[in-house]
Amino acid sequence: MGRLKTIARRSFLIGTVALAGGVVFGTYAYRRDPDNPLLDDLAEGQAAITPHVLIDTEGVTLITPRADKGQGTVSLQAMLLAEELDVDPYAIRTDFGPPSAAYWNGVVLAEGLPFADAGDGTLARGSRKAGEVLGKILGMQITGGSSSAADAFDRLRQAGAVARETLKAAAAARTGLAQADLKTESGAVVLPDGTRVAYPDLIPDLAGVEPVQVDSLRDPSQWRFLGHPHRRLDIVAKSTGTQAYGIDLTVEGMVFAAVHRLPDPPDETARHDTAPALAMRGVVAAGVIGANAYAIADNTWRAMQAAQAIRTEGMAAMAPRPGAMPDQSEIWDRIAASLDGTRRDSRNRDLGDIDAALSQGEVLTAEYRVPFLAHAALEPLNATVRITADRADIWAGTQVPIVARDKVARLTGLPKASVHVHNQMMGGSFGRRLEDDFILVAVEIARRVTGRAVKVTWTREADFAADFPRPAAMARGRGRVEGGQVVAYDLDIAAQSTMESQVGRMGMPVFGPDKAIVAGAADQPFAIPAYRVTGHRVPAMVPVSSWRSVGASANGVFHDCWLDELIHAAGADPVAERLRLCDDPLSRKVIEAVAEMADWQGAQPGPDGAGLMRGRGVAFCRSFGVPTAAIVDLSDTGAGLRIDRAFVAAEVGRVLDPVNFENQVAGGVVFGLGHAMNCELTYAGGVPEQANFDSYEGMRLRQCPQITVRGLENGDRVRGIGEPPVPVAMAALANAVFAATGRRIRELPLSRHVDFV
Repeated sequence: MGRLKTIARRSFLIGTVALAGGVVFGTYAYRRDPDNPLLDDLAEGQAAITPHVLIDTEGVTLITPRADKGQGTVSLQAMLLAEELDVDPYAIRTDFGPPSAAYWNGVVLAEGLPFADAGDGTLARGSRKAGEVLGKILGMQITGGSSSAADAFDRLRQAGAVARETLKAAAAARTGLAQADLKTESGAVVLPDGTRVAYPDLIPDLAGVEPVQVDSLRDPSQWRFLGHPHRRLDIVAKSTGTQAYGIDLTVEGMVFAAVHRLPDPPDETARHDTAPALAMRGVVAAGVIGANAYAIADNTWRAMQAAQAIRTEGMAAMAPRPGAMPDQSEIWDRIAASLDGTRRDSRNRDLGDIDAALSQGEVLTAEYRVPFLAHAALEPLNATVRITADRADIWAGTQVPIVARDKVARLTGLPKASVHVHNQMMGGSFGRRLEDDFILVAVEIARRVTGRAVKVTWTREADFAADFPRPAAMARGRGRVEGGQVVAYDLDIAAQSTMESQVGRMGMPVFGPDKAIVAGAADQPFAIPAYRVTGHRVPAMVPVSSWRSVGASANGVFHDCWLDELIHAAGADPVAERLRLCDDPLSRKVIEAVAEMADWQGAQPGPDGAGLMRGRGVAFCRSFGVPTAAIVDLSDTGAGLRIDRAFVAAEVGRVLDPVNFENQVAGGVVFGLGHAMNCELTYAGGVPEQANFDSYEGMRLRQCPQITVRGLENGDRVRGIGEPPVPVAMAALANAVFAATGRRIRELPLSRHVDFV
């Protein structure tokens, strides 16, 4: 073991490009590389060349530290590594790896900084670099913000190249041949005479070889996996029902627990009668932790029944308590009150003199609102935990493994090194697994049965009740048109701060404006002569969190639908006027592309061959730095509206996986359309009124339109695509409803006002 400890340095090489400009927070701190976490538990016969490549006698394991919640990031990360390492991605193993600062995300933090996600000006580049540097210094291992592809693109290829060249150096030391005369192929170093030395055979030779720095990576013309259609690594398992998720995990000797949600915040004077639960078959323990009633039993179903059997007495007839969430009507009143100007959070877009422009003619006005939205992933919240006197093991799907590890250490009093988070494949998240509450509750339950593993599964109703939803928001627009053009655009947006709520729960400081309040609105590429977007921070009410596309999920609707209203008031063509106003070449190409895909002939309603009234809606939103445009076709069947087709174009710089790209965009469209049609959370008595999919209904299979997708590659930076299709799908649908019916609906879900078939 001692000799093998010298196989790889505890710090790894990240490449000269990544080091450039690291002076924002101190060059030394930025250049100091994190330890290689794989060396901490390196077994006999293993080698860890970098934190991403582990080799043993069985073959190669690629460490893919970004969480996979269905978006295919494990497959993409493996392809990036395999492209330079010369291994068959279908023949290797993948592992999420341990929580470690070595797996920091240098892109996601920039999403929270103004101007970072768009443009190439000095301010934008500086913000992106600041996010990268801060992410490394803080060791932020996080999956979110459509950042995985952008963050991994250079780093994982670099890690694969370093491992490849180090293996060649080991083979050169063994054979006495020049390293330049060796090549690699399919998991082996190939000597000039054709002899193949498999990577595992070189483990003993790696002990005396330092990781080899690599100054350049392969040209895209040499790529075998990236940019080419291929099968995702997990698609067979997911297609055959054999994919294991966190909820499928089994640990020898484990027991089962379930959580039932009580009104929150808890009433400290209430009494909890666990006798009915303890009397049930198979139940071994029951109790209450905060707002969570729990039971431990010999299977999950019995635990669920027992948790719901716990009786709560003396809860003041469930009356609202200090700190309880307000009812829905009061929520809207508080949001509206925040638009009075006293709660201004930011004004990042303020071009021209909006007040003067609005004083020169008729002023158009509108008010929009969008509801709270649940994450509602198909896999219910779950975690399996085992606590002993000197160790904690947590098996759960999480997007923030370091945060989870550190909180468990504080909760249990164990050293961080004794807390082991084993990340699991997730059956959806949409941002919910950025939270760690379900892990901490499982730890508390596991402490009641020290030494045994406990699988804790939340009921669907508890999942909904404990959710940290997408904030409800309201926007008020003022504008003016003249000569067939939009000449003045003013938009005020009010919402709770996602960052204040979410980052505060992580125990991290929050300062400055919250970009999410105006993301997808204040950063749009339009040169309107008088153009202002203002964000207003609503006081904390409901604890909120990131939801797929975060602030842009609301603001993409606000911004584009209000622009669409003004364009129609001007009598202009919705595509032509957006193109005239757009001052970003990449965004213009996206709008042009979607218009060409849909054979745009205008949005005015008209009968089709069967006499049905039809309408088309177009929308554009640049979110997460990705210009995205959509066109949605509707038919008014008389019995309700039918979504016929959707067209989406997006600029991502480089389409790394064409098949998964198309699926991610189509999935985002379905997600956006379904929520715009039907979904909302409303609060009464301190809890959401929607508790399961019967009252929180997404898009039905029969309602799914034909979806056509195009990825553009004109930009010079790789972008992610998991979130950008959501805002444009929502906005295009709302605009299409107007085109088909003549009714401008300014409130989501649309089903409050129209029927869909």
